[in-house]
Amino acid sequence: MLKFDVTEEFKTLVDYFEKSGGEPDVFKNSSVSTLLINGNKVLAKNVSEGVHVETIEMEEGVEVYLTIDDDVQMKNPVHMCFGLLHKKGTQKIISHYKIGKRVKVSFLAHCIFPNPEHIVHQMDADIYIGDESSLFYNEIHYHGNKGTIDVLPKGKIKVGRGGKYFSEFKLVEGKVGNFDMDYVVDVDDNGVAELSTKLYGKQDDTIKVKESIYLNGISSKGIAKTRIVNTDSSKSEVLGEVIGNGDYSRGHVDCTEIIEGNNASASAVPLVKVTNPKAKVTHEAAIGSVDKNQIETLMARGLTENEAIDIIIKGLLK
Repeated sequence: MLKFDVTEEFKTLVDYFEKSGGEPDVFKNSSVSTLLINGNKVLAKNVSEGVHVETIEMEEGVEVYLTIDDDVQMKNPVHMCFGLLHKKGTQKIISHYKIGKRVKVSFLAHCIFPNPEHIVHQMDADIYIGDESSLFYNEIHYHGNKGTIDVLPKGKIKVGRGGKYFSEFKLVEGKVGNFDMDYVVDVDDNGVAELSTKLYGKQDDTIKVKESIYLNGISSKGIAKTRIVNTDSSKSEVLGEVIGNGDYSRGHVDCTEIIEGNNASASAVPLVKVTNPKAKVTHEAAIGSVDKNQIETLMARGLTENEAIDIIIKGLLK
């Protein structure tokens, strides 16, 4: 059942949601599963057939229980928006997602913090994906250009037999802030996990990314892919690890970091490990500046150096 009140708080958060790329009027569509949260208040909630959502408002956030029944094939993404319109405060989103068997679903989550002076956004998620199900999870952040924000996403994901988990985390608008990600994925027989993280560090942003994929099942597959750009005095540390435990498991770690500016810095530690002689895990990592040949090619077409660099960076983070 569609549940929301069109308050000023609702309208303001939805306006930022649309500015960050969200679909207009999606929270007024009764056929689409949606969840809209500002701070610790649930402003809108709707579920379509086969989807069940319970929310518990806490002092500094919301706990979310979302379940999808077996055999549900969802045509529309589940749209979620978590934001904090206040300049100061803490938002904790504790999520429990249980996806049934033979389900096909995508989640589109927008996290919005437009006016931070000092904000903490903490997300703790545990996700279970049933046998032969697929979950596509896209998370997009929209931040202001000033202030301090601590972004702390943590996730534990279990992919069942023949299941698929594809995630993309994207934070390229506004200041990243103090960012510390820690995702752990456990993949069962014939399961697949692909993690993609894209971040654009500016000013004094600090970025830490840790993504771990455990290929425990037979013929399980996993990729941890990270793309980070650091400018000004921002810095990043990346630890991508894939562990091949199952027979014929296959994994790969792929990290690229770009630094632009004398004070920016980056480090990458790809960790690959196999405990099974039939498993295979590979890695590649690259850190450097924007390719000069690419810059010169674009400048030959009439662009300034800064415009050329901007296009290359946006292409990397697209």
